[in-house]
Amino acid sequence: MRRAADLSVPHYRIAVVPGDGIGPEVIAEAVKALQAVARPGRLQLAFEQVEAGAACYRRTGEELPRETLEVCQAADAILFGAAGLPDVRFPDGTEIAPQLTLRIALDLYVGLRPIRLHPGVPTPLRLDDGERIDYVILRENTEGLYASRGAGVLVGGHVATDTLVVTRPGVLRICRQAFELARRRRGAPRDGVRRVTLVDKANVLKSYAFFRSLFDEVASDYPDVQAEHAYVDAMSMYLVQRPGHYDVVVAENMFGDILSDLAAATVGGLGMAPSGDIGEHYGLFQPSHGTAPDIAGKGIANPLATILSAGLMLEWLGRRDGNAEAARAAARIEAAVGDVTRAGRVLTPDLGGPGTTDAVGDAVVEALAATPAPA
Repeated sequence: MRRAADLSVPHYRIAVVPGDGIGPEVIAEAVKALQAVARPGRLQLAFEQVEAGAACYRRTGEELPRETLEVCQAADAILFGAAGLPDVRFPDGTEIAPQLTLRIALDLYVGLRPIRLHPGVPTPLRLDDGERIDYVILRENTEGLYASRGAGVLVGGHVATDTLVVTRPGVLRICRQAFELARRRRGAPRDGVRRVTLVDKANVLKSYAFFRSLFDEVASDYPDVQAEHAYVDAMSMYLVQRPGHYDVVVAENMFGDILSDLAAATVGGLGMAPSGDIGEHYGLFQPSHGTAPDIAGKGIANPLATILSAGLMLEWLGRRDGNAEAARAAARIEAAVGDVTRAGRVLTPDLGGPGTTDAVGDAVVEALAATPAPA
């Protein structure tokens, strides 16, 4: 498997999977931003576009063709748009979701969901002056209730079961990632404390009690990071009442999925919610939103979540390879998005503006040009 860190010239191959609905529209803007931060001889990016998703399944009978998987496996990172359409389903009634298939195929066990309120972006919360929202949800991506995808049991049209899977190795590795991430961050916005919060339902189910015991085991190795617990029902309230308290949140697959969407609503919606699905060898980066077929082709989809996901991709590559140029490019994309939202002149309708998808992408590129990288 080719890895960019082994090359004398920092040249990254990016597999691009536009997908369905608004996926191709927002991916185009993210690629535009990446091209704007690429630097010949310093940070070179090559893009290879491949197909997956509902339209692909409808035409070929495959949601994730072998050729697409092979390109993803050979690439340095994967930039994914959105996949799935409500009227295209597998025979068992579930939707097409190649992004879930890739999580298992590539062992992308870390679901990274940054929750950050960018300047100028409206929030439904009443925040104190100067209060910030800046935390990360780590979702265990390969186990939990989603482990039953494609493997649940339907008996005689009367009984259906799906099994929640929790394993010791799976929990230990996601919890270690949570504490290591907390060590790299600056702490919770409200008090500066490096903190990891486990979300579970350990008072009811043995699987979550087991998850909690393993979390506590890992926490004992990180005395410099505060560890705490919260039940998922209470956490859905806490993220609204006191978001500034949180730094890193870790949860089982289904709970992490639900909470990350709730959290996104507090920072402008899913159009402002980037994500990364990361393993030991591979990384896939995509917006947290779906394909939004009701607005596909209208040119009003918010591309900022996808652009921020592209920044996460560069941050991951920079950390993985010790590549300072990639890390600087990631920071520039984050700052450029902040410049665009702060100005508020070019925003899409979900953020209260009249802007189009490509106009927002152009505004990000202009912000990048206004603050060129250091020589």
